Amino acid sequence: MKKFLQGMLGLAALGMAAPALMAAPALAADLPVNPYSKAPVMIPAWYDWSGFYGGLNAGGGSATNCWYLTNNASVLLSPPVGEGCNTATGALAGGQAGYRWQVSSWVFGVEGQGDWADLTGANKNDFLNGPGGAGVNDKTRLDAIGLFTGNIGYAWDKVLFYIKGGGAVTSTRYATADIASGLTIDQGNEIRWGGTAGAGVEFSFAPDWSIAFEYDHLFMGTKTISSYSDGLFNLPINNFSAGNRINQDIDIGTVSINYRWGGPVIAKY
Repeated sequence: MKKFLQGMLGLAALGMAAPALMAAPALAADLPVNPYSKAPVMIPAWYDWSGFYGGLNAGGGSATNCWYLTNNASVLLSPPVGEGCNTATGALAGGQAGYRWQVSSWVFGVEGQGDWADLTGANKNDFLNGPGGAGVNDKTRLDAIGLFTGNIGYAWDKVLFYIKGGGAVTSTRYATADIASGLTIDQGNEIRWGGTAGAGVEFSFAPDWSIAFEYDHLFMGTKTISSYSDGLFNLPINNFSAGNRINQDIDIGTVSINYRWGGPVIAKY
């Protein structure tokens, strides 16, 4: 009887403990779990082209100048008589400055550029040549170029492709020279305004430094230039000698180094 009672008490104790044992896994499942979060991966910073910039440039150019004589010693010629064309070639160097702002991958900007130039060329005058090949040469010397442009480009991080357009100004000297002696007969000069269009690519090679390769065409149109005597052949010095209608088109290519300041570098996550 005693063993029977002990057995019954053991079964009762096991029955009371069973619900608690069954609830333990459920309680464990309801406990909060410490979440594990991985640190965000840093994507390398993207270059932003926004900001002011300035720098130096150098390159070369070619200016085509076609001459038409409209007035010879105060004798008007109608229609003007063709004298021929020359191509003035040479080097140029100068500087540029501007501002850019970037919206997404698009880059907008304005720029001013000024260059000293040494573009020279000459042609034998088709109208004033004398017998036996004697006569005069028409000579052109372009000594300064200025560009004032707006530009739009598309950037792939540190590479920027762009196009530009706006106004242009040139300083040019013209002369006719005696072929036999090489002496100047008369000369004139001008400041001419026109337009320009161009394109280029620029690479950033340091946080604020970049190098650009650019081509520009200058549409300078046609203008009549007055020339004045240098006193050769007993002509009165500084006296009006001739009027020439000259058409001018210019192509230039430059390499530029720029330094940028005032623009952010934006990190992406």
